[in-house]
Amino acid sequence: MKQERKIRRSTMNDLCRMLEIYEFARKQMQANGNPNQWITYPSKKLLEEDINSGVSYVIESDSKVCGVFVFIIGEDPTYQVIEDGSWINAEPYGTIHRIASDGTLKGIFKTVEEYCSQLIQNIRIDTHEDNKIMQHLLEKSGFTKCGIIYTHDGSPRIAYQKKYSKDIRDNS
Repeated sequence: MKQERKIRRSTMNDLCRMLEIYEFARKQMQANGNPNQWITYPSKKLLEEDINSGVSYVIESDSKVCGVFVFIIGEDPTYQVIEDGSWINAEPYGTIHRIASDGTLKGIFKTVEEYCSQLIQNIRIDTHEDNKIMQHLLEKSGFTKCGIIYTHDGSPRIAYQKKYSKDIRDNS
């Protein structure tokens, strides 16, 4: 039986739990061949900025926060230049960043994807070249690998995009 999931904007009351989830995610990445992606990232200060900006979300199951992500609709400065490829379109888009879970629920990415696609039907996301798990999830979910973008610190990331033509919940 699928557990009920609720997505809501994060509040400062969620901050400690969010930090725990990111710590768990870092350990999972390190254990799965991705030791360099989130060494000290995201910082508490960045999470506070995300919450204050209204772009940070948590996923709850049975009233317990088990996942976190950022979703921003609008231009992402790090996506203005893409190498070794191109975006599938130049239409307005939303970007999923910093998605992580505490490992207690399966299908967190699908839950986030369904939620975000209801807000805008054009979504971009990027991931580290060593994050094979996220690459697999993105490709399994129908995202197109578009090329390489660079984060604010100059680190390369594999960029993906997906354009939805209808409610993805109809695809079940």
